[in-house]
Amino acid sequence: MTFAQVVAQLEAGLRRKLPGPDAQDRLAPIPRRQWPAGFNAARIRHAAGLLLVFPAGAEHAHVVLTVRSDRVRHGGQVSLPGGVVEPGESFEQAALREAHEEVGLPIEPVRVLGALTPLDIPVSGFRLYPIVAAVDVHPRLVPADAEVAHILEVGVDELLDPATLVSTSRERDGIRYQVPGFHVGGREIWGATAMVLAEFLALLGWTGQKTP
Repeated sequence: MTFAQVVAQLEAGLRRKLPGPDAQDRLAPIPRRQWPAGFNAARIRHAAGLLLVFPAGAEHAHVVLTVRSDRVRHGGQVSLPGGVVEPGESFEQAALREAHEEVGLPIEPVRVLGALTPLDIPVSGFRLYPIVAAVDVHPRLVPADAEVAHILEVGVDELLDPATLVSTSRERDGIRYQVPGFHVGGREIWGATAMVLAEFLALLGWTGQKTP
């Protein structure tokens, strides 16, 4: 899909009722981790992540993802540029600030298209607010040494290709999980990042079904 086509579909989809948890659940680990019994919701920390769409190559739409540095929690995992919302910030402001800090994204030319459904991440104690944005030119990005090991520029067509869907088995705290995700560019995208991408792609007609 071209950049222009993707942006037009996203703008239309973000004006309608969002696919929400039904889309997120297509790539949720099984069993899905829940908040502990008796958990005080007031302790949830708010974070924002930026899902930036930009053109590359022959005007094909791409998104920016990061591989987390070994110096931070969940090192080596693929994530959105993002982080904790600071006092007085909107979710949009926090997502843009974090993208600027983590990958050097120039904020001025970025156009916010809208927000996806917030996603609870009990393993980290966060509620993530994904913000979808677009920039009309291929941005020049630089990873922040302390937080980002690599920047990934992933084609939207790759993510839409059913052949990229994978499922692996992982164990945590003595519990074995079946974890669906994407395998693109030699990297596996799973967990919260995959769930956010699932709703994003659902706006573009993705169904989450692997070709037999």
